[in-house]
Amino acid sequence: MKRIFLTGASSGIGLATVQALLPRGDEVWGSSRNPASLPRHERFHPVALDLHNDREIEETFAKAVTEAGHFDVVINNAGSGHFGPAELLSPEETANQFQVVFFAHVRLMQLALAEMRRRGDGLIINVTSLASLLPVPFMGAYNAAKSAMASFTMSLQIELGNTGVHIVDLQPGDIRTNFNDAVHWNIDTGYKERVAKTWTAVDKNMKEAPGPEVVARAILRVIDHKNPPMRIIVGDLFQAKIAPFIFRFLPQRTRIWGLKKYYGI
Repeated sequence: MKRIFLTGASSGIGLATVQALLPRGDEVWGSSRNPASLPRHERFHPVALDLHNDREIEETFAKAVTEAGHFDVVINNAGSGHFGPAELLSPEETANQFQVVFFAHVRLMQLALAEMRRRGDGLIINVTSLASLLPVPFMGAYNAAKSAMASFTMSLQIELGNTGVHIVDLQPGDIRTNFNDAVHWNIDTGYKERVAKTWTAVDKNMKEAPGPEVVARAILRVIDHKNPPMRIIVGDLFQAKIAPFIFRFLPQRTRIWGLKKYYGI
């Protein structure tokens, strides 16, 4: 039985992961800004947590650790998106995206590591995104925040050495969830046509993508692995295997051309 702390447990990848963990006998502390939306189960502990509030992050995690005794696994999964021209992003919009996707989860990692290093054992799974490698047009702040998280994860992988603590960068491609329903919009007339074409492609890809269960199964494999891989890409065959392999060999101009063609702009 593992004791697991998971952010963003009320929907999408987080909820699918909870539903995969509980039947195995694992015990999960799952967070949401709205704890009423969290599942009810004898081994599930609902955690009210607003990732915008740094003080709340520290207090809530400390309380959860005290209740659990320790966490074998911490999964940084919660996120949100912003859709609109990068040129028009306000400082507040960019800061909000980085707070939720990057800064809050960095702090949770630091808090988890302090406890895991003392025990000489533990696993942190950071759910970043394939967008850190293959950026989605008009999601500049999201792409950048996920890229920052992936880079920070790699930095820790280098620094930790043989401490017994493993950190995994899990990068989903398009996954069929309600993520798009919660995306914040910002459209200017100068970009209106390109934004519309991109959103059509994004929405189509989302509807045709595999469900969040594929990510949940990948998370379970990582948890059960004695020496888990440091990075995993999850999604359909093209996004998870073919595109990343081809992309690494292409010059930047060709990469940009390919992404424009993919999104119809």
